[in-house]
Amino acid sequence: MRTFGFPEFLFILEAAKWTLALSLIAFIGGAVLGLIVALMRTSESKGARAVATTFIQIFQGTPLLLQLFLIFFGAPVLGLDINPWIAAGVALILNSAAFLGEIWRGCIEAIPRGQWEAAEALSLKYTARMRDVVLPQAFKIALAPTVGYLVQIIKGTSLAAIIGFTEITRAGQIINNATFQPLIVFSVVAAIYFAICWPLSLIAARMERKRAQALAR
Repeated sequence: MRTFGFPEFLFILEAAKWTLALSLIAFIGGAVLGLIVALMRTSESKGARAVATTFIQIFQGTPLLLQLFLIFFGAPVLGLDINPWIAAGVALILNSAAFLGEIWRGCIEAIPRGQWEAAEALSLKYTARMRDVVLPQAFKIALAPTVGYLVQIIKGTSLAAIIGFTEITRAGQIINNATFQPLIVFSVVAAIYFAICWPLSLIAARMERKRAQALAR
């Protein structure tokens, strides 16, 4: 039986790069799809709003772990060859898009109606209205909650360990199986997650305070 030491710590620490890579994929993909969902939720088309609402209800209303299982184990049933990387990426992108889409929908709708009416008075069509008037203002409102949600994405990547993706949690499981020292191993895992997530939480909180101060002036 091995004893937990510096090589074991390095093994877990190196797995952090895969956690960060998966988080980046989930955030970028979720941001692109989430923006589309947010625009559909605030569009003038009833059909687009219905599709976006259904998407959000499905992915917010079911556990991320179940979504991972459905994609990873369901794809081979449909004849699709899928590995843990792809399964985890797709599941996290779809899940993140549902939450980011709803966050950004709220930020878009937070823009005062006077701004919308002014854009309409200038005869701007929906696309120009959103691009030139609404979205630049909504972006400022959305920064803090978006950074805050990034923390949730990073923590959510730990579920990918269930399907064999070797990120921080899975690396911890591997080392624990070799050393049988769960307290030390998973304390290190928790410390690495904390070191990644805590600065982002501080940044999000600082953004919230700055915005609150700006609104109070």
